[in-house]
Amino acid sequence: MRVLKFGGSSLASVVRFAEVADIVANQIGTEPVGLVLSAPQGVTNTLVELTDLAFLGSDYLPLLQQWRQRLAQLIDDAGLRASSEQLQAVRELAAVQDERLTERLQGIRLLGYCPDHIKAQILGMGEQFSVALMTALLKGKQLQTVLLDSVALVKSQGDYLNAVADISASEQSFAATLSKQQAQVYVMAGFVSSNAQGELCLLGRNGSDYSAAIVAAAVKASVCEIWTDVDGVYSADPRQVKNAKLISHLSYDEAMELSYFGAKVLHPKTIGPLARFQIPCYIKNTLNPSAPGSCIDQHSSGDSLVKGISSLEHLALITVSGPGLKGVVGMASRVFATMAREQVSVSLITQSSSEFSISFCVTQSDLKVAQQALMAEFELELANKLLRPLHIQSDMAIVSLVGDGMRQHRGVAAKFFASLAQARVNVVAIAQDSSERSISAVVEQKACQDAVKVCHENFFSHVPSIDVFLVGCGVVGGELLAQFQRQQAFLQQRNVRLTVYGIANSKALLLDPKGIELGQWQQQMQGAKTQFSVAQLSQFVTEQHLTNPVLIDCSSAEPVAGLYVDFLKAGFHVVTPNKKANTGSLDYYRQLRQVAQQHRRRFLYETTVGAGLPVIDTLQGLFNAGDELLAFEGILSGSLSYIFGLLEQGVSLSDVTQKARDLGFTEPDPRDDLSGMDVARKLLIMARESGLMLDLADVDVEGVLPAGFAEGTAVPDFMAQLPQLDALFADKVVAAKANGQVLRYIGEIRDGRCKVAIKALDLDHPLAKVKDGENALAIHTRYYQPIPFVLRGYGAGAAVTAAGVFSDVMRTLSWQQEM
Repeated sequence: MRVLKFGGSSLASVVRFAEVADIVANQIGTEPVGLVLSAPQGVTNTLVELTDLAFLGSDYLPLLQQWRQRLAQLIDDAGLRASSEQLQAVRELAAVQDERLTERLQGIRLLGYCPDHIKAQILGMGEQFSVALMTALLKGKQLQTVLLDSVALVKSQGDYLNAVADISASEQSFAATLSKQQAQVYVMAGFVSSNAQGELCLLGRNGSDYSAAIVAAAVKASVCEIWTDVDGVYSADPRQVKNAKLISHLSYDEAMELSYFGAKVLHPKTIGPLARFQIPCYIKNTLNPSAPGSCIDQHSSGDSLVKGISSLEHLALITVSGPGLKGVVGMASRVFATMAREQVSVSLITQSSSEFSISFCVTQSDLKVAQQALMAEFELELANKLLRPLHIQSDMAIVSLVGDGMRQHRGVAAKFFASLAQARVNVVAIAQDSSERSISAVVEQKACQDAVKVCHENFFSHVPSIDVFLVGCGVVGGELLAQFQRQQAFLQQRNVRLTVYGIANSKALLLDPKGIELGQWQQQMQGAKTQFSVAQLSQFVTEQHLTNPVLIDCSSAEPVAGLYVDFLKAGFHVVTPNKKANTGSLDYYRQLRQVAQQHRRRFLYETTVGAGLPVIDTLQGLFNAGDELLAFEGILSGSLSYIFGLLEQGVSLSDVTQKARDLGFTEPDPRDDLSGMDVARKLLIMARESGLMLDLADVDVEGVLPAGFAEGTAVPDFMAQLPQLDALFADKVVAAKANGQVLRYIGEIRDGRCKVAIKALDLDHPLAKVKDGENALAIHTRYYQPIPFVLRGYGAGAAVTAAGVFSDVMRTLSWQQEM
């Protein structure tokens, strides 16, 4: 016999019922089909709600009427697919159920009490309706069909609502019944069974899978197929992890671990009977019958190290601790015997090596019962302080890594816990079985989805994510977004997912949970009304379960730079060309680095000095190798490089300034460049990187313009007055040429002091030929002398600055790889 089980989602409507009938008909061959059915989708939930309303004394009649209408509609919709005689039998069953349900609900309401055996009778009605309707449809297809009474045939032990199968007794009852009735299809209700007294018992919520396994074991089926609404078992819950992968094959042990820790397509008790009799099991999709599904059998495939990542949520962690545990025989036995007496299931157990504490997880709903039972059991020990008060941690979850391939393979646990650290998830407790088939960590409920997502990313998809939030969408920010858009195909080839979720300017913040369309961001920004704040972005990251958020600050705003510490604490990497943070107070400078290290975030600012040139990275590399800065000279402003290059050719100061402004090489107010303060900030960053703890006030700044020139005037007025200096600068250029020199605007570090000024350089000086917007840095160190280490390249323009920022953004991936 082939046993097929169909869940409620496969029986949501008569159309779905008919699709199931077609699947069954296609499987008719040399052996009969045992068809196990759940209730129609939503029916059992309705019955639960009706019972609860009656128990509370609330008005349940409107909901009861909805239940009646739902069943009547299913029968009516089946009118063209079965004979009236067959459907009449279904109507009669529905009428009997309606009468029984009405009576029981009235009794529950009058008594204010619902015994478990009555509740079991009510909740099992949906499955019994399903088999009646399916029997009619199968007979309508001219299939030889027999409806079997699962209550009489499936034997169980235990309580009325969560019974355990008695396989031996079930085997005997099935053998006696099947020998008397020959059929192509045997239709049976899932979820229901009977105890030794013949009373109806349920096999636990969602227990129809378990029913199918019991039937398969009892009749020694050739295969057991669990049909649901997904293609099989996935490497993670596809509702939480978008790129979860279908698992084609699992061993019984792997399936057991995954189902127990939250795989939604399998009931935890299903695998036991199948494994005992080595009956292969397939998980198939009713909506996609041709899909191969997932196979579960006794074989262990070595196709992957880890098969899946699952989670069990809504738990509480109870810790029993104190000196009364250490070396005292039987204390652990008392703890778990207490849980067993109260029928509290324990999900995970861990004990300290010192025997000082025992921790275990129970469902949140069982917490109160478990806590009261433990306090009663250990009343004397607690009173005499041999045990500490119970430590309870609520709203917890278990994240588990499962796979036969983990055995004897080094580094899996390390990678697992590194992934949890990457997700900024605190591990509360750890457990691993001796088979090395699974390893579990207890984490906070709110962090569970992030934990699963990052673990799946590292073990399965290998597609790291960069979740971008951009502040400042002006010239550089706009160019950066354009570069992001152009590079999407290249990033996909490298298995990198870069998504821009937020863009902010001085007026508003645009957020999109699906990611902003980079070709349309300007139009979308016009409708943005949200205000930019750390709290707003943090809330968004939490709600969307983003694991690698990166704040990019392309503004020059000091208030934004002042928020970097808060963003780092909130879990963001910070990437910026904004020099304000690194040139602010020394306390803030130090705090930024301390917070980044403490929270394992990256603070990247390569473009604050040399635009796209690898200045900071080069310096840090030299110092890491034990080198020491002796002196530094640099042309650190692309705009001033351009201006002084043209001055050398005889162009007037006013003309070259206007030209540089038109090309976008200067700030809107050229005085911001000509003042030398931009170069001073860059030089201060270089000084601080080399270990000189200076402030901006310590930098000696000689601006390009004479002190006070056109001070306080508007930009047009300043540009109109600038020709007054043309003759002065023409004379300086001529004087330099007469001495065989050229003028350059230089930032210099020497003898622990910083100076920014116009400097006349000999023609053989490393910086003498630097012009046309280039930056150049001559770094004199103990390793590089007397010939300095020289870096040279374009330092002006939005494209190179944006490219440098892009490069820093990509370095957040190396942080992930380190994990």
